[in-house]
Amino acid sequence: MCRNIRTLANFEPAATEDEIRASALQFVRKLSGMNQPAKHNEKAFDRAVDEVTAAARRLIEHLEVKAPPRNREEEARKAKERSAARFAD
Repeated sequence: MCRNIRTLANFEPAATEDEIRASALQFVRKLSGMNQPAKHNEKAFDRAVDEVTAAARRLIEHLEVKAPPRNREEEARKAKERSAARFAD
């Protein structure tokens, strides 16, 4: 799947606007099949990114999570370990 589409809910500190937008951009790229839209599709593409960003932000803000917030550094360390195990010789 797309590398920038990551879990953004329940982190301390909370997801930034840039992280949410990056995930929205990757989602729209995946749906449209375009990495960069043609000039005549630019407005529709950009509008979709804006709308997905807004929807994602609302979702993250309104989720009620009972688990304690996750730590970004710890999650990154775990992801590196999984990657190392997956690609080990």
